[in-house]
Amino acid sequence: MRWIHAAGRGLLVLVVILAGYIASGARGDESTASGRGPLTLATAGDLTGYLGSVLAGWNRAHPGEKVTLVELPDSADETRAQMITDLRDGDGRFDLLNIDVSWTSEFAAHGWIRPLPRDRFPLGTFLPPVVDTATYDGQLYAVPYVTNAGLLLYRKDILAKEGVDPPRTWSELERAAKAIAPKYGLDGYAGQFLPYEGLTVNAAEAVYSAGGSILGDEGERVTVNSTAAREGIGFLARGVREGWIPERALTYKEEESKQAFQDGRLLFLRNWPYAYVGASAAGSPVAGRIGAVPLPGPDGLGMSVLGGSNLAVSAHARHPDSAARLIAYLTSERVQRQVLGRGALPPVRADLYEDPELIREFPYLPTLRESVLTAAPRPKSPRYDQVSLVVQAVVHDAMAGRVTPEAAVRRLARELDAVAR
Repeated sequence: MRWIHAAGRGLLVLVVILAGYIASGARGDESTASGRGPLTLATAGDLTGYLGSVLAGWNRAHPGEKVTLVELPDSADETRAQMITDLRDGDGRFDLLNIDVSWTSEFAAHGWIRPLPRDRFPLGTFLPPVVDTATYDGQLYAVPYVTNAGLLLYRKDILAKEGVDPPRTWSELERAAKAIAPKYGLDGYAGQFLPYEGLTVNAAEAVYSAGGSILGDEGERVTVNSTAAREGIGFLARGVREGWIPERALTYKEEESKQAFQDGRLLFLRNWPYAYVGASAAGSPVAGRIGAVPLPGPDGLGMSVLGGSNLAVSAHARHPDSAARLIAYLTSERVQRQVLGRGALPPVRADLYEDPELIREFPYLPTLRESVLTAAPRPKSPRYDQVSLVVQAVVHDAMAGRVTPEAAVRRLARELDAVAR
């Protein structure tokens, strides 16, 4: 706390300082009373370099509220760890945080980020499911910034030769992966199956697509012990056992699986839209020969897990009003257009997915919109990191054939119950 000495009004100043400190949960600062002033925005590494130019526009228009960008490591785990260290520090240096959607519940439950007033942000213009990723216990704790959903990429040239439509169900996917892929020397299907966060996503999508869930009541209730969960995990385990998911896919993360598809070694791939962009780029061996559809499910359209990031205000923010103003700027239509056009990141504003100019440049947008509108968040829990570790370990064991899907679900229920207590 910064002590201010003023003759004849020391007690009054002390009361004001204490009140401001308690109300903001932040460092004392003369400009805190207005809530406006300079900001520091922490984010994972900006791989496309677009964010600096976006923030430069804000800084030119708001010289008294300039933003300093702090880029943390590309690794989500390392970024999360550094953010938590800062948030636990009563004199933290980050005011605004660009957090993975799966961290919102954890950060909110620990009191590390501030609740936000809904009426300050254009939530009604967003794709509806993305707003749910920013809430905890019925309260808005962040604002969606970019979103994402899994897509099924496929070799449209090969399916056309075979007179087969892109799969809409698991059985159609299995049939083509078994019968068609080997004819062309390809592996059938892959996702992100290394035991890390990507496998948690793939497993949740399989369970959700079968009509099940993993947790309920903000992580307080375990719901995974169900027929749907056994069906979803069984679908993944059966693929490896029968060979239409190659064993090597058990080592794939996003980039390895994208490269396998882009190199022409896969018929089908579950990945984020960035993989479509990479596989379509000039010089890609499969450029012009790929398509994308929503993820299939047991009897029709499946369900993706929502990806992306949310903007949250640190509980220690020096200038919370400026932070809220910056969030409104970053989620404005003009900036969201730049998020897609410059950063190739899926925006949260619904109208951009129907913009003819953007669709010409990003032809997967209508498919992505359909996927986002039917998507769901990852299991919400204040202990999400522990939940994810349990899911990825158990599902990997099931896919590797070390346990049956039935035993895996029982183990999931038992271990997740221990985490929830």
